[in-house]
Amino acid sequence: MLLHGLTATHRYVVMGSKSLQRAGHDVLAYDARGHGASDPAPSPEAYTYADLAGDLLRVMDEAGMERAVLAGASMGAHTAVRVALEHPERVAGLVVVTPAYDPEDWPGDLVRWDALSDGLRHGGVDGFVEAYGNDVPPAPEKWKATLQTVLRQRLGAHEHQDAVADALRAVPRSRPFDARVQLRGITAPTVVVADRDAPDPGHPLAVGELYASLIPGARLVVEEEGQSPIAWQGGQLSKVIASVAAEAAAASA
Repeated sequence: MLLHGLTATHRYVVMGSKSLQRAGHDVLAYDARGHGASDPAPSPEAYTYADLAGDLLRVMDEAGMERAVLAGASMGAHTAVRVALEHPERVAGLVVVTPAYDPEDWPGDLVRWDALSDGLRHGGVDGFVEAYGNDVPPAPEKWKATLQTVLRQRLGAHEHQDAVADALRAVPRSRPFDARVQLRGITAPTVVVADRDAPDPGHPLAVGELYASLIPGARLVVEEEGQSPIAWQGGQLSKVIASVAAEAAAASA
């Protein structure tokens, strides 16, 4: 199961890579509520992690998937962690990609999220990109063009931009779990994929390191200094996911 981040779509987990399917894995990815081609939530507030986790379980049920390796990025990572904590019997393995939520720093900078929401609602993709540029530290020149391109592609892929604007307000106000210590309760084989702060300041490396230090047996994977983040490389991330799937299969044999 591939779970994307806030403002993304199902394509933005392994970036269109088909290497998992070619290796014989069954892969299911879907657009979260209000994103991509999915319908908006029934109300502007209904983008909580309880809602997102419930959607994930329903998708698994409808697909006949009793257990799966969950690989999620950012919002998708937090959704996967919530399900791993509340429904461990459904989770064969866990790939936590660029987590950003720290219970001790919640709710964080809601002013920034609200500005992004307003930028998208009133100015479309251009408004979001402008708000994004105003609210985060300037990206190093080598990453700037890539970030601009990805943002515009992601935001242009949604059928219901107002719904994404609603999600930009609601998701940051929701907790996927309440306390750091809960991460010690995850029992599935886990890899945490973190990005360095220069290319991706919105997903602090320290948060990825925190998750890896608390989840029992978790491995931390980070790109080499100066290299493109693994989370941006679909083929490389797919290899990480495949390694967790292999570990999960061995554990259940």
